[in-house]
Parts: sequence; C-alpha cells; structure tokens
Amino acid sequence: MVNYQGKKVVIIGLGQTGLSCVDFFLSRQVVPRVIDTRITPPGKDKLPAEVDCHCGSWNNEWLMAADLIVVSPGISLATPELKIAADKGIEIIGDIELFCRETHKPIVAITGSNGKSTVTALVGEMAKAANWRVAIGGNIGTPALTLLAKDYDLYVLELSSFQLETTSSLKAAVATILNVTEDHMDRYPSGIQQYRVAKLRIYAGAKICIINQQDPQTWPLRGRDARCISFGINSGDYQLNTRCQELQIKGQPIINTAEIRLVGQHNYLNGVAALALADAVNIPRKASLAALTQYAGLPHRCQLVHQHLGIQWVNDSKATNVGSTEAALKGLQVAGTLYLLLGGEGKSADFSPLKPYISAKNIKLCCFGRDGYQLAQLKANSLLLDTMEQCLRVIVPELKAGDMVLLSPACASFDQFRNFEQRGERFSQLAKELGQ
Repeated sequence: MVNYQGKKVVIIGLGQTGLSCVDFFLSRQVVPRVIDTRITPPGKDKLPAEVDCHCGSWNNEWLMAADLIVVSPGISLATPELKIAADKGIEIIGDIELFCRETHKPIVAITGSNGKSTVTALVGEMAKAANWRVAIGGNIGTPALTLLAKDYDLYVLELSSFQLETTSSLKAAVATILNVTEDHMDRYPSGIQQYRVAKLRIYAGAKICIINQQDPQTWPLRGRDARCISFGINSGDYQLNTRCQELQIKGQPIINTAEIRLVGQHNYLNGVAALALADAVNIPRKASLAALTQYAGLPHRCQLVHQHLGIQWVNDSKATNVGSTEAALKGLQVAGTLYLLLGGEGKSADFSPLKPYISAKNIKLCCFGRDGYQLAQLKANSLLLDTMEQCLRVIVPELKAGDMVLLSPACASFDQFRNFEQRGERFSQLAKELGQ
C-alpha cells in the first residue's frame, strides 16, 4: 500500500470511475481536486462538499500544482494539457494503477478487441462455482477501486487499452489478450500497432500469458516465451475442435459444445480461453465445466431478445467495432433473410473487412447513424436511414418465418445513444413492440 498523505491529487473526469477515485483518496485522508471538461458531468451531485470541482474546461493552475494526476480512461494522454504536465514530471496514472498498488491477491487480467466482457464474466462464474470469493470489475461493471472494500480470494478484471496505458504495477497471476482487431483508431492515429502496444502492457510482470494461437498480435512483443499457453480453433494447448465440436486440452476432449449454453463459434472460443485462464489460477476443473454448462452470456452480446412467427431478433449491441461484428457473423446460419443493422460512430475504422461476411444474397444491410452512409456503400441495395428505429419500421412488413433481425452495429453508440446498453435496450423494446 502506498501512502498518499500530503500529496496534491487531481482527478480528471467524474462518472463512476472518477467517484471511485475520490472515495479512495478520502478513505486515506487525502482530499483531491476534480477537473471535468463537461459542464454538468455525471456524478457531480454525489461529490462530497469538501471536494473542489472545476467543470466546463481545463484548470491548468490545478494541474501544474499537482503531485499526482489520476486520469479517466476516456481521456487521452496525448491531450495537450496532460502532455505539459507529463513534461513537467508530474506523475499521471489511472484507477487500475491505484488498485494494483493496493492488493497482493491474484489477478486474472483480460483484454482484447472482442469477447473480453464475456470471458471476464465466465471466469468469474467458474470461480463462484468453486465457492471462491471472487470480485469481477474494471472495465465491466464495478470500478476496480470499489472492489477493495471487501476481502476476496481472486480478482477478475476486464481491462481496456485506455486503462492499460496508465498502468505499470499490474503483475497478474494470468493475463490474456484474446484478439487484436482495428478499434479506437481515433485514439490511436498511428494505427493498429499503437493500439496493440497499449494492449501488450497487460503482460508486464504476468506469471502466465494466455495467447491466441491464430493471432500473433496477441503474443508478447518479443514472441512466445516460457510463460505462454495458447488457445485457438483446431490448434493450441486449449482448443475448439470444430471437426468433432469439442473443447479440448492438449488433444484430450473436455466438453462437447452441445453441453455449453453459449451460442456460436466465437463464444465456444471464449469458453476455451476462459478455461485456460481458470486452470492457470487453479480453479477446480469440475467447477469450471459446471459454469460452462450453465452460463447463458451477457446482455447485448448475441442475445436472442424476441422470437415470434419464426422470426428471430438478436441484440448484439456490444459489437462496437468491426471485429466484433465479424465474430457475430462467422458461422451464422439463417434459413431466410438476415437483416443486419449497422451504424453509429465508427471511430475512424475501416469497414471493408466486413465485405466477405455480408456478400451472401440473403443478407440485407440496414444502415443508420453518423457513419451509416459509409456502411451502406459496402453492399448494393442497402437500406440507409437516419435512425435504427426507422430501419426497423421499414423492414418489419418484409419479415417472414426463417428471417433474423440482427443488431450488430460495428460502431460505437455515442452519436444517438448514451451507450451500447441503451441502444440494445431500445432495440429489444422495438423488437417486442414491432415483432408481434
């Protein structure tokens, strides 16, 4: 544990994470200052009276007077104000770094462009099935610092590239990068390698690294080393064998995919990765397999939200990048027409990798939002409207038994929704309302 008393601490960004940082410092008798460039940031009404808050712009005087700056993951270290502070030698960290300095309990650390929330939740369920005291958080659910309030046997943390940029003390019992596909290119203008380097920070000090056999981008920078255990499709130490539809470990069958409640090849691969992570921290295999047979997945991730008259409505609103939409489409079999809803804020991504997955004649693109026009150019005769709701109202009269309506937008939601959850909830609501 680090003693912060006497330090001048400035927290950048409120919201859930910012408030957890405020609570952390107050519990250690340090009163921080808060800066949020939003005029009315979420959580401002929950700030204790003794905490000064500057809203609506930067406060360079506070920044330059700080000993320690704790920055929200959503704020780039390339921001000019932060670069000036860094050049002055002021320490800049994030909430995950604060967390790592406080605990010596084993951490399962999970990142990747796609699948990390499902794998994080699944490893947590495996630990719970073994009656372990497990905490799940980070980039999913509860902010990491809030988890310190109770004593746990194991922490399972989903970590974003943004969080990893400001973390240097993570020494995970086991860490994984599930995959690396283009995402957040607005944050990483130098390209996918800049994004990958941020992800690779998860392996620093890790005892075991779980790597994707088929994605060398997930391997440590100097290549595979003695810490590495691999997973993959039809190859790797832990693998999904598609020929006999089994999860296998070193060639030995462990469980048939028919026994797993998760649906789709990408989710079976998530199960393989989760099993490798659970084994690495010695969660009893029996408990892990029990969790695999019972876990039905997270909301907004290939979630069947409505079915009527032979028409399926599937909410995959968490598909906020191209790779995630690719994963949803791989191996998807639809008897009738697949109406694929694409759109939102594309984060400067290249959408062309979707072309092979949408070429079939029975797939119709329904595009909306800020980057809807760009997405509609991927295929002739695409539907292009302003909003997701408009798209749904147009296609409903065309729907027949065997059809599927899939929201897997390949984009962030911020142009028209608060977050992907609100987008998914609105889709689910409309599915039940229109799909009668």
